[in-house]
Amino acid sequence: MKTLLFTNWHVMRWVRLVFALFLFAQAYIMKEWMFIGFGLFFFVQVIFNFGCGANGCSIPNTKKQ
Repeated sequence: MKTLLFTNWHVMRWVRLVFALFLFAQAYIMKEWMFIGFGLFFFVQVIFNFGCGANGCSIPNTKKQ
């Protein structure tokens, strides 16, 4: 878990983190608690390094023989 959190930090992962923190702040400031759900979605992507990018969602091109 430690290696998952502290390695492979690329630009998109930082962007997701900033966006999640922005959504949390907006939820608190504007009292629109729905934003917490969206912020959690992006925060989970940051923690577990999910999401499409860098061929993360591509289908392998190999064929079984």
